Amino acid sequence: MRQRLEGEIKKRLQLLCEGEDLRFDEPMRGHTSFRVGGEADAWILVQDASKAKELLIFLEKEKVPYFITGNGTNLLVADQGYRGVILCTAGQREPIRVAEDRILAPAGAPLAAIAQEALKASLSGLEGAAGIPGSLGGALCMNAGAYDFEMKEVTEQVSALRIGTSTSSHPSGEAEGREGGETERERVRQVQLSGSEMAFGYRSSIARKQKLFFISAQLRLTPGKPEEIRAKMEELALRRKQKQPLEFASAGSTFKRPAGSFAGKLIEEAGLKGFRIGEAQVSEKHCGFVVNRGGASADEIMQVIHAVTERVEEKTGIRLETEVIPLGF
Repeated sequence: MRQRLEGEIKKRLQLLCEGEDLRFDEPMRGHTSFRVGGEADAWILVQDASKAKELLIFLEKEKVPYFITGNGTNLLVADQGYRGVILCTAGQREPIRVAEDRILAPAGAPLAAIAQEALKASLSGLEGAAGIPGSLGGALCMNAGAYDFEMKEVTEQVSALRIGTSTSSHPSGEAEGREGGETERERVRQVQLSGSEMAFGYRSSIARKQKLFFISAQLRLTPGKPEEIRAKMEELALRRKQKQPLEFASAGSTFKRPAGSFAGKLIEEAGLKGFRIGEAQVSEKHCGFVVNRGGASADEIMQVIHAVTERVEEKTGIRLETEVIPLGF
């Protein structure tokens, strides 16, 4: 296992993070919707893009492991924690702005809050996002969706910091136009990505292939009637309450939808409804959810996920893939 951060690295982080919320040896159970996870060596609430860039340049130069997260709603952190730095975008201070049929929001903004701003502006298109608990950045990363909605449908442009060497200065492949290696500062560049350049797929985006720190996104919506938008949001909220185990801590849908079927259906048919290890359990309300009944460990949750994956493959030949991102295992 990698050693914890050295004293000199900690001192440098303290200098870089003056005025920021920096915490060492921070328990991650308070920063994930699963409510589990050991200590991260450092946790930083990043408030603006310039600070994010300085931190990323430093971490890349010093080869310090780091992980970028929003609200931690799709994250399973190991009981032993994470040997590195967590950069949390939820502290971004820019307001959500509405201009005609477009919304510009910081990546750390809760998706539900953006949906409410759309409702106030009589803009339709985010009704399906109103009950998604994650941040905009996380939603962009995984092309979050629910009830026939996906982020790719509304994302017009994304501002991000792209980390690492590249053979092009633009995602489309425009030539770099210079010789020699990149400086450390050039390894972290601000880029603008169109919706098509985000390369959205089912629960995926370009962020699964490139290292990106999302800053903000412009969403294009459709003018609508506020009473109809509100009614749709209320309808979907009721469906969630009826069908999903909202009374327990979880990361939402644990598994991706396999081609031609549904994860919950396959899990139930494999006889795993209510399957439990310790306080981690396949939900009895919706088998597509693995929940923390209260006091579960990350290891117990991971054991349930592995058991479900193996049993379903034995029964059906289908290998389920997780939506949940494991960290520190």
